[in-house]
Amino acid sequence: MTNNREPQRSRIGIFDSGVGGLTVLRELYRQLPNESVLYFADTARLPYGMRSSGEISQFCFEILTWMVQQDVKMVVMACNTSDALAREALCREFNIPILGLIVPGARAAVAQGTRFGVIATPATAASNAYRRALLEFEPNAKVWQVGCPEFVPLVEQNRLHDPYTAEVARQYLTPLLEQRIDTLIYGCTHYPHLAPVLREILPSSVVLVDPASHVVTTTAQELDLMGLKNSRSPLPTRFCVSGCPQQFAQLAVQWLGCTPVVEKIHLPTVSHPSVPI
Repeated sequence: MTNNREPQRSRIGIFDSGVGGLTVLRELYRQLPNESVLYFADTARLPYGMRSSGEISQFCFEILTWMVQQDVKMVVMACNTSDALAREALCREFNIPILGLIVPGARAAVAQGTRFGVIATPATAASNAYRRALLEFEPNAKVWQVGCPEFVPLVEQNRLHDPYTAEVARQYLTPLLEQRIDTLIYGCTHYPHLAPVLREILPSSVVLVDPASHVVTTTAQELDLMGLKNSRSPLPTRFCVSGCPQQFAQLAVQWLGCTPVVEKIHLPTVSHPSVPI
């Protein structure tokens, strides 16, 4: 816990279903090196992208309740599915800033092109959240979304160099290539880990937009506005999971450059006010 008289020293909470959110964490290290972070991966209930809206809302409510107990000053939802299905409700329930990826990602994308492909989890694609956000910034945008159910498990199983992964990626990208997209948005934080595979398939003219870097820019702006930016040395990042700590640590090392110390935690059993149990 940090001293409540020094809220700037409190951690930023980042959560995802697994290692996908490490793309946001790496960007936060780069842009905001003085900030301390609490990273939570809900690995026991991964993947989120095939779950119902009610389940996602309940999971997020439990995670936010726990993070507030840990005295975070802000939460970044490093999970597009959670952002699409639960962020608005969470903002009504919790009295801290809760930032998502979709709006910053869409804002950045419209500066790049007009024909957008969005690869996302089935739940995010079905929510139409990216389509709505893109059309809000650019009413003439053309948007095609593809649900990619196999990508998250393939990343979590560390099968990036498996020929099967390239085959699956080609199947997902083909309908977007047929529409002659000029911009591809990673609609899931796991997907930047697949960049070498996707680049092999996409024409070099297609711009890749990673919302992770843009949500961190928004985070920096929000911290400035609220006077919460930390100017002192950060605390070590605290990594927590709901599943197997060793499994997460082994997978995370290749993206963090070191083996993280990972705690297993049990989320509080709380029911979301609007979700029947």
